[in-house]
Amino acid sequence: MPGLLRDYFVVLPDSVAGHAVAGQLPVPDTTRTAGGAGGTVTVAHPSGRPWVVARPLVRKVSHLRRGDDALVLIGPDQVPGAVLAGLLEGARDRAGLERRLTRLPGLHHVIAHLSGETWIRGTASGLRRIYHARHAEAGTIASDRPAVLAHLTGAPLDDGALALRMLDFLPHPLSRRVLWRGVHETGAGYGLALPAAAPGTAAAPGPREYRWWEPPLPELPLAEGARRLGDAVAASVRAHIGGLDRISCELSGGLDSTTLTFAARATGPAELSLLTVAARDRYSEDETWARRAVEVARGGQTDTPALAHHIIPADQAPYFYADLAATSAELNDEPLPVAPGRARAHLLLSRAHATGSRYHLTGYGGDELFLGLPHAYQDLFHGNPLTAWNHLSGLRHQLGWPLLPTLKALLNRSTFPRWLAGAVTTEPQPVTRTPLLSWGVRQSLRPWFTDHANALITEEFRAAAAGQAEPIDRWRGRHVDIDAVRMGARHFQAMEDIGMTIGLPVAAPFYDDRVLEATLAVCLADRISPWRYKPLLVEAMRGVVPDALLARTTKDHMSSDEHQGLREHAPDLADLWTGSRLADHGLVDARRLLRLAAEPFSPVLVEHSISSTVAGETWLRTAENAWNPPDRTPTTSEASR
Repeated sequence: MPGLLRDYFVVLPDSVAGHAVAGQLPVPDTTRTAGGAGGTVTVAHPSGRPWVVARPLVRKVSHLRRGDDALVLIGPDQVPGAVLAGLLEGARDRAGLERRLTRLPGLHHVIAHLSGETWIRGTASGLRRIYHARHAEAGTIASDRPAVLAHLTGAPLDDGALALRMLDFLPHPLSRRVLWRGVHETGAGYGLALPAAAPGTAAAPGPREYRWWEPPLPELPLAEGARRLGDAVAASVRAHIGGLDRISCELSGGLDSTTLTFAARATGPAELSLLTVAARDRYSEDETWARRAVEVARGGQTDTPALAHHIIPADQAPYFYADLAATSAELNDEPLPVAPGRARAHLLLSRAHATGSRYHLTGYGGDELFLGLPHAYQDLFHGNPLTAWNHLSGLRHQLGWPLLPTLKALLNRSTFPRWLAGAVTTEPQPVTRTPLLSWGVRQSLRPWFTDHANALITEEFRAAAAGQAEPIDRWRGRHVDIDAVRMGARHFQAMEDIGMTIGLPVAAPFYDDRVLEATLAVCLADRISPWRYKPLLVEAMRGVVPDALLARTTKDHMSSDEHQGLREHAPDLADLWTGSRLADHGLVDARRLLRLAAEPFSPVLVEHSISSTVAGETWLRTAENAWNPPDRTPTTSEASR
């Protein structure tokens, strides 16, 4: 049975029907993971009925009850009972508990019962999300996995949401559109409150969302912001790998992975394995910088961990679109554009697992956080127009932006709903010299989309705009920055799920809420610059990463591997479009896709990426076959601490 979830939790109401739902939960396919790990942790209501049922494979469940109040944290590390007690005791309401939770790295799902109300939230970065649905008998149930709720409620797939996922990325708030009807996502930065039924009544009020997170003001100078960021990165790394003896890191040679390599080294593991995938492009600099980092890390010191550097030869690294059938091994929450690169990710994680690693760190999230998007200059222009124009002029000359269009974009004051209404078009993609200073990037509908798909997509955008959608933040740059981080966090889920398939936990410490907050708190003029590469990260890592490695100012890309993959795996793509499930849903023209598979260097594929369509096709096949027939098993229980 493909795509069975291996890791999830549900939150259930205190009722006979809620107890019955616990017996209908899908069984994780732990037999297909290394070691066959897994199990069930049940935290009970005071009545003894199941409240939180978790089936974690790599995450840890920490829980504590004090009278009618209770707290459950699900994250990378086991939180000691004394720490849980310090969080729960004295917290009279949600706000009081949230203030105490800032002492921990921002990596946990939080489930609490205070003052007669259950509330649940994920992370502000979007790395951990919350979904909810209404069960016919039990009422509202919540989970971190929408597929679990779809399974329990019999929810059908939503063609509108599926059509949206064929775009390269979904801007806020459309990214919250769940793939199953009747299943809803709680927005990142928001929590879900589940009020209890009033005495003498059978039905509980419906769920409501509340905002628990606000981005900090950008007012810290670089030195103070760098100190806070360095502390947050170190704490996040410790939360994942602290105390483990054998760990691994992806050392691409870029600044982000190099930073985490040295942060991991500082935790003192007995063995540290570093993995680098060699590039086919002879002009690539990544491998050179990776070798340099290893040389510096060894540096003749005797008190450092045993360090092994594994370089995967370029000819062993799969091209994109290799082994597409293997994507059925994981049922992601949604189609993710990174799916065509699964074979490459699987190879690297498999090699890391073969070293005996117990946890693998990656630098995902670093680009979204530290590169700085041009949209931020809109924000800087309001408070410091001369500095903004000075910085923007440097960026404009680097990117070739014409003067008048840049000025026009900078002075544009379109509202977010107005931008959203026109954010998707049948026109060609904007050229590279188009200034990017709006609420996001305008996208083009693909030539192989059907009229039905185009109508669904445009209606989704129109409806969101007509509903007066609110931006994440009133400032454009902060809105785009946070939306980019949350988009990247969604994509990283694919890496986590591949790791669970292999039996190796995978982490991206940069998606920690404390790292996000420390970054956003720095003055814009210090955080981004056209003349410095990731200045905030560089300053934050001084004293941890040697200066010689912080000097890198370039970044490699793998676009050639993607284009070559279209040629190498043309037969696989042709097989994919033969009997296409997206075509059965009326969303793509399978005949046109078959012709494009035979013409991998077609100008159409140069102008329009096909990766999201491939991801949608492979995800749909997995989702439609995931539970047939549904599994029904009794739940087990473990006593609450």
